[in-house]
Amino acid sequence: MKYNVKVGIIGGSGLDDPSFFTDSTEHKIDTPYGPPSDSLFSGKINGVDCVLLSRHGRKHSISPSDVNYRANIWALKQLGCTHVIASSATGSLKEQIKPGDLVILDSFIDLTKKRHYTLYSDKVMHIPIEPAFCLTTRNIVIDTAKELGIAVHETGTAVVIEGPRFSTKAESNLYRSWNVDLVNMTLAPEVVLAKEAGLLYCVVAMATDYDCWREATEKVNVANVLKVFQENVEKVTRIFISVVTKIAEKNWDTEIDDLKNLLQESIQSK
Repeated sequence: MKYNVKVGIIGGSGLDDPSFFTDSTEHKIDTPYGPPSDSLFSGKINGVDCVLLSRHGRKHSISPSDVNYRANIWALKQLGCTHVIASSATGSLKEQIKPGDLVILDSFIDLTKKRHYTLYSDKVMHIPIEPAFCLTTRNIVIDTAKELGIAVHETGTAVVIEGPRFSTKAESNLYRSWNVDLVNMTLAPEVVLAKEAGLLYCVVAMATDYDCWREATEKVNVANVLKVFQENVEKVTRIFISVVTKIAEKNWDTEIDDLKNLLQESIQSK
């Protein structure tokens, strides 16, 4: 069948303004898992149907550990999204990934402890998570950034920690010993839940700091994280606006059907 594309955008800090939509409509949605982080806004970007959700709420009032990831993903699915492109602030664990750099993640390590990791309560979902991110959407994002002249790191692995505190120096160096690129607080379980919901998911991670491992640099703090994100969010916005158009130009029947079939094969009834 021919699917109608609708792109969900999950905005991290500083990327939650629906003003770049036309025909914007606010939706207050209740879900089986409780309320999402905030109202969702539907509208069009260059004629393409989109939905915007602020991960931490528009007032940035929700801690990474307290984000209702299940409700957020369910709400995007309920509004008809086929794709999710997300932004996320991260700490760099490598010298060559500088604050302000963008990384198109292709893998993650989940060290979170207290979150809900599945949408299912009446069934067991043994979902194969590799590849964690939609390969086709990732390639579109990378190609779009190149066309716009925006430098990105085309691969990267993030270790996801519980937060909301930042790492100790010992933790930061441990992650570095694993050859991990970034440290993050929000990617999991968001990426897993999106896959369970049948959404084609991709994230653009922005390095906002060097965590606390780098002696010559001021240690990570909230003020600097938000400052760097705000200074560079325009790059992410430009990528997203262009990516939405390119996503809408493609026929996604194969990718959506393949994911649907994977989900059916992964469900074990209790």
